[in-house]
Amino acid sequence: MDHILSIVLFTPLVGLLVMLFIPSSNARAIKLWANAVALVGFLVSLPLVFSFDRTKDFQFVEKAPWIASLGASYHIGIDGLGLLLVMLTTLIGPIAILSSWNAIHDRLKEYYAFFLLLQTAMLGVFMALDFLLFFVFWETVLVPMYFIIAIWGGQRRVYAAIKFIIYTLIGSVLMLLGILTLYYQHFLQFQTRSFDIADLMRTTLPPGLQWWIFWAFFVGFAVKVPMFPFHTWLPDAHTEAPTAGSVVLASVLLKMGTYGFLRFSLPLLPDAAKNPTVVNVMAILSMIAIVYGALACLMQKDWKKLVAYSSVSHLGFCTLGIFALNPAGISGSIIQQINHGISTGMLFLIVGIVYERRHTREISEYGGLFKVMPVFTVIFGLAALSSMGMPPLNGFIGEITILSGAYLMSITWAFWAAVGIALGAAYLLWLFQRTMLGEVKEKNQTLKDLSWREIAYFAPLVAWAFWIGLNPQPYFRVLDRSVAQIVERVRPGYYAEQHLPNPLEAGAPVASVR
Repeated sequence: MDHILSIVLFTPLVGLLVMLFIPSSNARAIKLWANAVALVGFLVSLPLVFSFDRTKDFQFVEKAPWIASLGASYHIGIDGLGLLLVMLTTLIGPIAILSSWNAIHDRLKEYYAFFLLLQTAMLGVFMALDFLLFFVFWETVLVPMYFIIAIWGGQRRVYAAIKFIIYTLIGSVLMLLGILTLYYQHFLQFQTRSFDIADLMRTTLPPGLQWWIFWAFFVGFAVKVPMFPFHTWLPDAHTEAPTAGSVVLASVLLKMGTYGFLRFSLPLLPDAAKNPTVVNVMAILSMIAIVYGALACLMQKDWKKLVAYSSVSHLGFCTLGIFALNPAGISGSIIQQINHGISTGMLFLIVGIVYERRHTREISEYGGLFKVMPVFTVIFGLAALSSMGMPPLNGFIGEITILSGAYLMSITWAFWAAVGIALGAAYLLWLFQRTMLGEVKEKNQTLKDLSWREIAYFAPLVAWAFWIGLNPQPYFRVLDRSVAQIVERVRPGYYAEQHLPNPLEAGAPVASVR
């Protein structure tokens, strides 16, 4: 298992370099190669699942000098949190690329090259244990996503791409200032230069300085989530991006923000993270996002924009769970991040399929699709049920766990989260009724049902949704130790106070998600 993480990380990049030698005129060879590389990227990541030891901390760790004069190193590794997000990334990658088979016809080599570069950059974000290395991967993500939207997007693609890059770059600049402040404080205390996260964790920061660094990180991560009121770039980016771009953006890219809160903001800045003012602000913004996003969905006439606003609402649940600062909230948040990647990824694929056939996303243009596309309707129904949190599908597990964690903090939190769940069911059922049921419009009577290729990229997502919904315990076990470390860092002694077994103690049983 030596260097397995590096193999997973750089497989898409190596595939990209080889693809550069394929003639641009040979479109079929480019498509086959890109799909093969993406599939191999998923297959080489599978050993991580089978070799992962949930009783240990960071695993598959690799470390080598990088910029010695700055104390930066090539340091990668994953814990339970990283494992789930890496596997989500390696699965969504080949699905998104396969969905592009008939959708993209121009500049194919550049299109697939940007997707493979994006895959490596996203994986690097979830693997990096050096803060400077993390920041390099974080910024690299912006480049391919910008071009994917700007070149292959819709009519307002340039506007959406520029808005996306401006928002994220401003957030990144503030985050970099926070990173450099941490780095400088570590140097003052230990007289050594290091961007290593483990070293920075040992740095003692006064509460006032933690407060300012927390808000610097907050802007960078909140824009990426995106949290209210930093969300306005998202509907434009989603609406204008090609289908595969929307899938990757929703399923993986947005998780970089929530991952940043969990990996950096809480463990590195525990005093600021548990400050009552910070917790209340984060909770209020999360609840606004949950309700506002759902209400905005009810007002949409564009099918894709409706799904885009649903991400604002769903990610509000994730940030609410994180700042419940208890095992249930944090575990539920992580599970819900995976759930959102599955369900919203399916919803964007569904929109892409009908758009390829009809070249319109207006909800009013559809209706009665069940009569001409029965398999498609079943898949859409499962995706909607997954997104609204109905058992026995995955969304139920994440939402009920977040609700329990939110309730432990405040009944008000739980109430507004429950309102968001009800509104989510309303807009999804409304969308399903308007598009799938009723009379078939004349323009829709000749629409073809799903092809075998389209069924192939839905199948793993449907299977994963049922797996989490029917057997979630393995996921909670994988997360136990990672979650316990975050909780104990922010709220020392929490497990002892609540009389819960602590997963960090040798021989402790699996912790409750209380």
